[in-house]
Amino acid sequence: MDALAQRSAPAPSCDWPDWPAYGLIDDLLPTLERWAADGRRCALATLVRISGSSPRPLGSEMAIDERGECVGYVSGGCVEAAVAAEALAVLADGRPRLLDYGAGSPVLDIQLSCGGRIGIYVRELAAPRAYVARLREARARRRPLYALTDLGSGAMQLADAEPEFADGRFVREHQPPLRLIAVGADPVTLALAYLAPQMGIETVLLRPLGPEAPPPGANLLHYDRRPLAAALAGLHLDARCAVYTLTHDAEADHAVLAAALRSPAYCVGALGSRRKAELRRAQLRAEGIAEARIAELRSPAGLYLAGSGAHAPQQIALSIVGEMLAAVPRA
Repeated sequence: MDALAQRSAPAPSCDWPDWPAYGLIDDLLPTLERWAADGRRCALATLVRISGSSPRPLGSEMAIDERGECVGYVSGGCVEAAVAAEALAVLADGRPRLLDYGAGSPVLDIQLSCGGRIGIYVRELAAPRAYVARLREARARRRPLYALTDLGSGAMQLADAEPEFADGRFVREHQPPLRLIAVGADPVTLALAYLAPQMGIETVLLRPLGPEAPPPGANLLHYDRRPLAAALAGLHLDARCAVYTLTHDAEADHAVLAAALRSPAYCVGALGSRRKAELRRAQLRAEGIAEARIAELRSPAGLYLAGSGAHAPQQIALSIVGEMLAAVPRA
């Protein structure tokens, strides 16, 4: 890696937490919005280069504000304290930094347990209000947004379309969050309503003619208790959506599956036995659903956890979330 910072990592100048709660936050937008509303200056640290192994994918980010508060992570915890200290230095002197850690790095006092080498670009986030507004707008429209950072000056440009050429710039693609539409009222549905949002998945719960209030404490994007036909007609499904029906009602399950398989939804599943799954596929075939889409139906829903005896609602919900995440299309 050329033109990388070649000094020892500075000691953190802020109180570093005993436990890495910052690493449990993958979605930086809510925190950045809060900082912007408070008028706080902040820096973004982006993983821009990887050689060998890395516990985090390219484009992973941390945000560090002028008080030393941090969210997100760019390694397995090996470099975050040093990156936070560098970020505070960036905010102090205004100069972006391209940091070099790992095997062969000149920073000898920090090595990575994975044995790889990473480059992390740290720069002040200019115009944070405008930045978070664009991210929020793209998310509301369910569209990707591309952040192009000049690795020399640190200047960042936001674009709605992926650039054809990005010489000297790092392109960070911001995709809309995964979204789960869960239909049902049984304990597995309830467990999903609680679990999926904890995984950063926007969750919509459909319970036709259900109670007025959603499940207490569930962090849902939306709860819809209208009749099923109206609720399905109001859905806007895209290629970042998963749909699971858990109604235990053959007619309702069929209506949900037919609507989902006609949409771009990337993952569609139904709770039930393997015998029921074959009947479902036959009904979908008779309704004219494309054979390729029927082949993608995940029924019985969830990953098969061999030998686990996974029968509790929370365990089944976990297997469904795992299946959802495993099925995400890779760029």
